[in-house]
Amino acid sequence: MITPDRNRLFIVLAVLLLAGCSVRPPSIPGLPETTDSAPSRKLDPSTIADATPRYEPRSRYGNPDTYVVFGKRYYVMDSSKGYVERGVASWYGTKFHGRRTSSGEPYNMYAMTAAHKSLPLPTYVQVTNLRNGRSTVVKVNDRGPFHDNRIIDLSYAAATKLGILGQGTGLVEVRALEPGQSAPKRRYAAPEPSLPSKPGIFVQVGAFSSQYNADRLRERLTDELNRSIRIQRTERQGQQLYRVQVGPLTGVEQADALTIRLTQLGLGESRIIID
Repeated sequence: MITPDRNRLFIVLAVLLLAGCSVRPPSIPGLPETTDSAPSRKLDPSTIADATPRYEPRSRYGNPDTYVVFGKRYYVMDSSKGYVERGVASWYGTKFHGRRTSSGEPYNMYAMTAAHKSLPLPTYVQVTNLRNGRSTVVKVNDRGPFHDNRIIDLSYAAATKLGILGQGTGLVEVRALEPGQSAPKRRYAAPEPSLPSKPGIFVQVGAFSSQYNADRLRERLTDELNRSIRIQRTERQGQQLYRVQVGPLTGVEQADALTIRLTQLGLGESRIIID
């Protein structure tokens, strides 16, 4: 018979398994809190090999239809086919090295892996740093990151290869690969080469089928924020959409601060757009 206390323990363990790298474990009296960091052993990014996309059955763990972390519900995709998204990447290292990931595999910060909130486990993805042009392939085998404005959490090795260790975050494009599919070959680039264009960071606050509603939100934000606000007109499935976006912003930190401010204004469904 499962007692109520044991049942609660099972629920906690299930949430921690799903959350993988991004949920801080409960504090234990007498033990200090630790922060994540890079290991003392450094890697040469020019020698780090990509993961190789191959067929693997869906993991028995980490692939529920939906799950809840920190009160927010997430939905696992049926398929990764056609998935492409731009956003902010983070990375995780020594604090989680050796711990079990959401797929059941141990996390190895020297392996080419990553965490994602909704892609099926496992999925192979190509990740490109939009600021320096570096690109790599990783295996998504974990859930996370559950920080606002982050779309993927990279292993220490992957972050090293992409050149985002120093900043802690990077602007990236994530593209799902099919088993056996090779990512476009890219020559290893020196740190921070010049690119044809610099990606812009915006925070999208809302998307409306009515331009009137978009204009009203822009007027409200103009009163509340001392920032540039634009309305981007796009078409989706034959319908006009008007996207209200704040920016361009100077960096991820500014976008994070703006997101907090928008939440205080009751606009908690904002997201970062890389344009």
